[in-house]
Amino acid sequence: MRAATECNGCLTVVMPAYNEENTIRKIVKRVLERPEVGELIIVNDASRDATWEKLQAFRDESRVRLLNQEINQGKGAALIRGFKEATKPFVMVQDADFEYDPDDYPAVLAPLLAGKADVVYGSRFMATPGQVRYFHHEMGNKFLTFLSNFFSDIHLSDMETCYKAFRREVIQNLKLESKRFGIEVELTAKLARSRRLRIWEVPITYNPRRYDEGKKIGWRDGVAALCHIIHYNVFNSDEKSFVRPWDEVLTPELAE
Repeated sequence: MRAATECNGCLTVVMPAYNEENTIRKIVKRVLERPEVGELIIVNDASRDATWEKLQAFRDESRVRLLNQEINQGKGAALIRGFKEATKPFVMVQDADFEYDPDDYPAVLAPLLAGKADVVYGSRFMATPGQVRYFHHEMGNKFLTFLSNFFSDIHLSDMETCYKAFRREVIQNLKLESKRFGIEVELTAKLARSRRLRIWEVPITYNPRRYDEGKKIGWRDGVAALCHIIHYNVFNSDEKSFVRPWDEVLTPELAE
């Protein structure tokens, strides 16, 4: 078991960014304030505003790696690229706004550090305090989570959460292909398919931003998620899901 103090610098944070000029500098500074963060990989997904220019303020920061997509491909494509580049023992996703609070990193990492989990989901719906949320958006999330649970046979409260943390060898053993927001469904389906991974949930805080503040996910993404749930849970295979058999990945040494 690792002590919390042993996690200084143990975390790679992957941050996809698209048209986040109003928040990008502040959220990067917040992430870098966390002692757990040893590497911050920011993937600019061909932003049309000043996001990339503002990121240049961090080009000499030793813990920051700036990657630029010349063509907009979507959140999933940015995450896939970031996951492949990660080098620290644990990997976590951070959006480029303030809906999710980096001060929750210790809570999300705790089951990983204790050797109890291979994957941790930070749930927005586990009776945590916070700003009142959009009813339709939350019910949509819960409906998609229900369907995902039904097909994947794991019981999550928040499948669509941004805060997902992994042991690096776990996330890099998944074959991922979803370019847009379907990445959340694909990740969950393929993690569940392993039937070997220990998946935990912990409560996190959540501060939803308004659509006029740049919230990007909409009803079309919800419809796409329905299709992804069926596709990745029903019409899939181990060969399409995993790079190597889990027996080769989850060695006793790595599980300690």
